[in-house]
Amino acid sequence: MKSLAFSLNGQQRQVELEADQTLLEVLREVFKITSAKDGCSAQGQCGCCLVLIDGQPKNACVVKAKKLQGREVVTLEGVSDSERKLYADAFQAAAGLQCGFCTPGIVLRTKWLTDQDRLLSRKEIARALDAHVCRCTGYVKVIDAIEMIQAAKRNGAPLPAPVLNGGVGKRLQRHQGAALALGDRPFVDDIDVPGLLHGAVVLSPHARGCVKRIDISKARSLPGVVGVATAKDVPGERWVGLIHKDWPCFVAEGEEVRSVADVLAAVAADNLHTARAAAALVEIEYEVLPAVLDPFESIKPGSPQVNPKHENVLEVTRIDRGDVEAALASSAHVVSGVWRTQRIEHLYLEPDSSLAVPSPDGRLHLYSQGQGIFDDRAQVASVLGIAEDRLFVELVPCGGAFGGREDMSVQAQTALLAHLTGRPVRITLSREETIRMHTKRHPMTLSYTVGCDAEGRLTAAKVSILGDSGAYASVGGKVLERAAGHACGPYRVPAVAIESTAVYTNNPPCGAMRGFGVNQASFAIEGCLDLLAAKVGIDGWEMRWRNLLRVGDAFTTGQVLEKGVGAEKTLLAVKDAYYAARAEGRAVGVACGVKNSGLGNGAIEYGKCRLAVENERMVALYTGFTEMGQGLLTVLIQCAAEASGLPAGVFRARANTRFDLGAGQTTGSRATLLAGRAAAQAAAKLKADLDAGASLAELEGRTYAGEVRIDDTTASGEAKNGKIKTHTAFGWATQVVVLNPKGAVERVVAAHDVGRAINPQQCEAQIQGAVHMGLGYALTEELPCRDGVPVTFDMRRIGVLRAQHMPEVEVILVEEPEPEGPFGAKGVGEIGLVPTAGAVAAALEAFDGKRRMTLPMKDSPASRAIHVGRIADGDRDQWH
Repeated sequence: MKSLAFSLNGQQRQVELEADQTLLEVLREVFKITSAKDGCSAQGQCGCCLVLIDGQPKNACVVKAKKLQGREVVTLEGVSDSERKLYADAFQAAAGLQCGFCTPGIVLRTKWLTDQDRLLSRKEIARALDAHVCRCTGYVKVIDAIEMIQAAKRNGAPLPAPVLNGGVGKRLQRHQGAALALGDRPFVDDIDVPGLLHGAVVLSPHARGCVKRIDISKARSLPGVVGVATAKDVPGERWVGLIHKDWPCFVAEGEEVRSVADVLAAVAADNLHTARAAAALVEIEYEVLPAVLDPFESIKPGSPQVNPKHENVLEVTRIDRGDVEAALASSAHVVSGVWRTQRIEHLYLEPDSSLAVPSPDGRLHLYSQGQGIFDDRAQVASVLGIAEDRLFVELVPCGGAFGGREDMSVQAQTALLAHLTGRPVRITLSREETIRMHTKRHPMTLSYTVGCDAEGRLTAAKVSILGDSGAYASVGGKVLERAAGHACGPYRVPAVAIESTAVYTNNPPCGAMRGFGVNQASFAIEGCLDLLAAKVGIDGWEMRWRNLLRVGDAFTTGQVLEKGVGAEKTLLAVKDAYYAARAEGRAVGVACGVKNSGLGNGAIEYGKCRLAVENERMVALYTGFTEMGQGLLTVLIQCAAEASGLPAGVFRARANTRFDLGAGQTTGSRATLLAGRAAAQAAAKLKADLDAGASLAELEGRTYAGEVRIDDTTASGEAKNGKIKTHTAFGWATQVVVLNPKGAVERVVAAHDVGRAINPQQCEAQIQGAVHMGLGYALTEELPCRDGVPVTFDMRRIGVLRAQHMPEVEVILVEEPEPEGPFGAKGVGEIGLVPTAGAVAAALEAFDGKRRMTLPMKDSPASRAIHVGRIADGDRDQWH
């Protein structure tokens, strides 16, 4: 061991170093500093671990601790109280944070930037943030916050007054926002408990192979190892899954591994270094088998069955209305084409992590990042072979999710190790392991034939979609169902013939990701509208105006729209921007979008809430849905405040299994739609008692229940009482993309019908973040695989945009109320990026005359202007 003496936050420290320890490891493991986060596993590419070394910003994950002898290290914990307050207040005032995982690193960078004696422009600030990744905000409001701080430091400019109270329609500051900005609110990997063991997993290096032997003897004998688990140690059901129980939490000897996401063993040890060393000592003998990688090959007769629980065709959705062939034959214009979209990595900043702590009463307390803690409880209890009430699950609001945390990652393995050892266990995956284990956005091939009459009004659409769901079902069948149901976008099409198929392969599993299959279909139908517009001789805006859905029209699924259709208003909202850009000779594109809110398609859905009066100053608000950066807990507090008349500061939001609030996954923009209604309902009951003269002190100990049930939607191809209603509500949007003279994206105008903006500022921020993700989807992001293995785990090569790549984004909020939503709200989390790729493709065609039909559009000048996402063509998926 080597002794290190250095200054940490103004105090002299001495520590004995392990070999090659990084500064980040020393800060977190020895000194329990939690503001510095590990988001990239020593790639030095996310900025979450930023510290100041002798006054200069450095990523602690790539600095060897042994080089710090006599040097000065400052973390956010060492910044003065007055500065900390300034930073926290500014980031809240600007809504410059969402999940908060990346924010402490950005805040410390902000200190360094604004301590300099020069005025920085927005462009200079954006360039200075190049070392940071934020997956949530789109950086717009982050830079707003930094400008506020700069003005406050340079000339004493006051910050906007904080909005500490308010119901629906107010810009209430984010719940726990100050603690998130400063790194004080713990994420799972920040929680420290006595006797904690650290876990590590052993993943398959092969996409397909038979496991001949698993030998854990060397791992078990390593000093410091407390437990090793394999399939043999699972006391209950080994196979888990949200819809199909087809995903083993451990693959057993004699079985096949089906993807590089498969776990074969898990280790618990006294420290993380020992756990990972022991995991490397597990010896596994494989018979490597030819992997099924091409979904078109997978569905052919005689193809090897990928998953033993299901044939290779996971699910097929068909929608037929009208005589498509006759309608196409009589159309004035017909276009056909094949659009291809890519596999996308969610790249949420917080790696997958879970903590399980045995309780004195014999129960197990599981800390989860999951998007459905009640689903986590049911699946983990089945793995352990225990009753669900023996497992208490608590949500730790996570550092982003975007759909990627619907399926469990390491919850079951962590709980099993705690169950076997009788001690607390935490497993936190590395960035590579996180990318390998969780689901991805589906790559799809979409074949379209669409017709219109001489005036450009659509007549028919014939659509075939094939999606690669990877090795496990996840919610892949539903993703392809949603792609089918939205295949014609927000447009009126009298005759449709749609077939959408989800297929198993040995590629990484694919499941939910923001947009849930609708993004892919949108890219194709928007391309068809542009091709038809050119044949008709009209522009893109006029083509869409002639075909947009209005009240009384039939959606793709056959549902007749009766209320809340704001598509027309969103298109009108961007009209001036579109035509102004054309008048200036700029390349401009327009695209419209629609996305359902709620699961729909015949699912029975619930929204549940409990308000528990804890004392005269506090009411606990319990929900089963997940806060993952989208601001749900803030929104629910606002709904409760609005309905009860109480100040927002009275409410404290919590998500755990204390009450029976199971309502499924936090997905499909359904949390605001359902939980918002439930919170308002519970708050109205509380208000009734307050109006009757009772005080909160007198109501201490009382609970108020809110529960919403939606059971009137219909499955695809079915009707109830002669009526098709596949979805409860829809969000609508139009986006305009303007390029600069060199063909790079310069401006985006995003008009979104949100029904009612519960919190307008956070609603704007959600849309800005979604546009950021949509631009990456359009231009730079992809996760290709070779032999079923991702070709890169490098954050820059994966292609998420940095701050300097973001164009100006103007958000226009349209409010066409949804009667079935809370106070008219529809939800906005998913639709934000649905139209983006289509609008970018149209703008690029206007620039160089080339119609691009494959994502990402890396051959474009807009992509070449961005210096992330550099993956060679030879590394693309073989079938793509």
